[in-house]
Amino acid sequence: MTSRESFDMQHKDKATLLERLIFNNRPAVIAICLLVSVFLFWQATQIRPSTSFEKMIPLQHPFIEQMMEHRNDLANLGNTVRVSVEAVNGDIFDKDYMETLRQIHDEVFYIPGVDRAGLKSLWSPSVRWSEVTEEGFSGGEVIPNTYNGSQDSLDTLRDNVLKSGQVGRLVANNFKSSIIDIPLLESHPDPQDPGKQVKLDYQQFSHQLEEKIRDKFQAQNPNVKIHIVGFAKKVGDLIDGLVMVALFFGVALLITWALLYWFTWCIRSTIAVLVTTLVAVVWQLGLMHAVGFGLDPYSMLVPFLIFAIGISHGVQKINGIALQSSDADNALTAARRTFRQLFLPGMIAILADAVGFITLLIIDIGVIRELAIGASIGVAVIVFTNLILLPVAISYVGISQKAIARSKKDATCEHPFWRLLSNFASAKVAPVSVVLALLAFAGGLWYSQNLKIGDLDQGAPELRPDSRYNQDNSFIISNYSTSSDVLVIMVKTPAESCSIHSTMAPIDALMWTMDNTPGVQSTISLVTVSKQVIKGMNEGSLKWETLSRNPDILNNSIARADGLYNADCSLAPVLVFLNDHKAETLERVTAAAKAFADSHNKDGLQFLLAAGNAGIEAATNEVIKSAELTILILVYICVAVMCMITFRSFAATLCIVLPLVLTSVLGNALMAFMGIGVKVATLPVVALGVGIGVDYGIYIYSRLESFLRAGLPLQEAYYETLRSTGKAVLFTGLCLAIGVCTWIFSAIKFQADMGLMLTFMLLWNMFGALWLLPALARFLIKPAKLAGKEGGSIFAH
Repeated sequence: MTSRESFDMQHKDKATLLERLIFNNRPAVIAICLLVSVFLFWQATQIRPSTSFEKMIPLQHPFIEQMMEHRNDLANLGNTVRVSVEAVNGDIFDKDYMETLRQIHDEVFYIPGVDRAGLKSLWSPSVRWSEVTEEGFSGGEVIPNTYNGSQDSLDTLRDNVLKSGQVGRLVANNFKSSIIDIPLLESHPDPQDPGKQVKLDYQQFSHQLEEKIRDKFQAQNPNVKIHIVGFAKKVGDLIDGLVMVALFFGVALLITWALLYWFTWCIRSTIAVLVTTLVAVVWQLGLMHAVGFGLDPYSMLVPFLIFAIGISHGVQKINGIALQSSDADNALTAARRTFRQLFLPGMIAILADAVGFITLLIIDIGVIRELAIGASIGVAVIVFTNLILLPVAISYVGISQKAIARSKKDATCEHPFWRLLSNFASAKVAPVSVVLALLAFAGGLWYSQNLKIGDLDQGAPELRPDSRYNQDNSFIISNYSTSSDVLVIMVKTPAESCSIHSTMAPIDALMWTMDNTPGVQSTISLVTVSKQVIKGMNEGSLKWETLSRNPDILNNSIARADGLYNADCSLAPVLVFLNDHKAETLERVTAAAKAFADSHNKDGLQFLLAAGNAGIEAATNEVIKSAELTILILVYICVAVMCMITFRSFAATLCIVLPLVLTSVLGNALMAFMGIGVKVATLPVVALGVGIGVDYGIYIYSRLESFLRAGLPLQEAYYETLRSTGKAVLFTGLCLAIGVCTWIFSAIKFQADMGLMLTFMLLWNMFGALWLLPALARFLIKPAKLAGKEGGSIFAH
């Protein structure tokens, strides 16, 4: 009898209370799981894609608090969509083009969720022109009531546009397109029941823009091409990409099924692992709906993760049952022994997963918190499905004789591959491994200094550069002076004081400061309008394009500054249009704005940051930057504490945690190399990668410690560990990496980035557990002290 068999025999008949409770009541366990599955499957079928503007932003950040406090005073500066209607041939001063633009304006007006009072295009009565004549100011609507599509009307329209100040804003600089600004309501009256308020459905709204606007009018007028940008459109496109994610889930399922069968040589156990893991996914989705969550583009990845973790634990169970079946009387005995041997390490690994996910709750962004809660719920249900239900199911269906025969053969024959890998624990190879790990750690740490916070590309980095949305965004950036990236600085004063010289002069100075900050395209405020009006009142002389100190002149000059101050003239936004929303641009611009605000804030006058989509992204970047290191530290503290509780050994904890640390450092270096910034989409990968990766180390070390206690020398103990648990770890790492790497082909770029990162982390965590853990054990673990000891680990019994 080998040392491994001797050790296992000592513990086969020590059934725990939990084991007796489960296996003595197997029909009840199956029935309860079946009833729960039916209920949660019904709940899961009702879960729907769901997100909101507020869930995507850090509501407790000072920028966002200021924005939300004054959101009613910031007309059209919140959640907006811009529709650019391009004339493919010619320009906008064409009868057919203007008629199409009018029809699009009217169609948009009736789409549910549109803030109709703020809708703005050339056809809006609020879009006006003005000029100075010998008799004073004159003006009117850009498209007057007398417009009839004739050449004279079009010539008048051209003159009015030139006098309106809308060139570069609503009208392209080359006059080949114009924009419809569409402010949105987060909740709006239900079209079926006007007395009821419903939340804005981003996917439905995006589809209506496509069907009722883009498809309809491009087909109706071939000379028109429509471009659509905005937060709601971007989120709608992301949600549409979730259909492809479901396809990837199916592909991953097929790949896993094929690899599982190749691993087990048993169709029954393969189906049992897949079914119980899918039950875990169904439970997780059902519970998410039961607590009021939906699926957003970020939490859509959680079912993949639960599937991956479930397969990981399922493979360990099947591998253990196959090993035990070689000398067990029946499938029930093998299942009970495996449950007794692997429930505790599996439970500890799952707790480590959950604790890692829960650390994400410290980030004040709704989608990340929902992801954290959803992932924690998912790993919790794996305790019931893969640690309890799977062994009970196998106790009925058993393992095929082919698989048992293979397991018996594996238990007695020599394995050259595992013997080769066992050299990682040898006295000669271990020091080399540790030195290589230190060099990789130092290199990764050095290169990860290039890692950036936030977006590193223009447009919507969540989508592919060649996506329709990013092509539309590129068109608008190229043809308009006012980009879609807007930082809004709010100037707060006492009531009726926004137009006095002591307020407007600092605003003018702020605009000059921002205009001279790299990355700023242009700025607009009530000062812009005031200077233009004062110049116009003085025969258009450039000498008079300045702020007057006469209060009456200033009050009169801002009368046409619609939307650039609130009703009681206590808030005046300064709109800063940026070249892009790259992380360094936002950091540079907000730093300049903060420095100005700190030096000019005084009694009665405050410069508040920040609103606009660029202000929101700047706040998000700051939250991510401050939370990144905190989350990493918390994850490792939690995992280390779990390992300490489990193994009651600082050395054992280091053996498990240090390979994970190396993976995290190399993962950051890979992100820097691939040009992937740390943002809402990628930050959870840190916690998720560590959470999934710790399973490998816990399973390997628990078996390694068992063999060391049985008296085997380290290298031989590691060889026995590889023969029993190592092949399951190797298989799981490769299987999950192959499944997750399918995300790399997703149309949603951030999912492709997460797929790449998780594939890398799964493989490196698996490799670290197989390669670095035994090398560290050579220096940190003393087998002589473990041999014959019963204490020191909760697995000792």
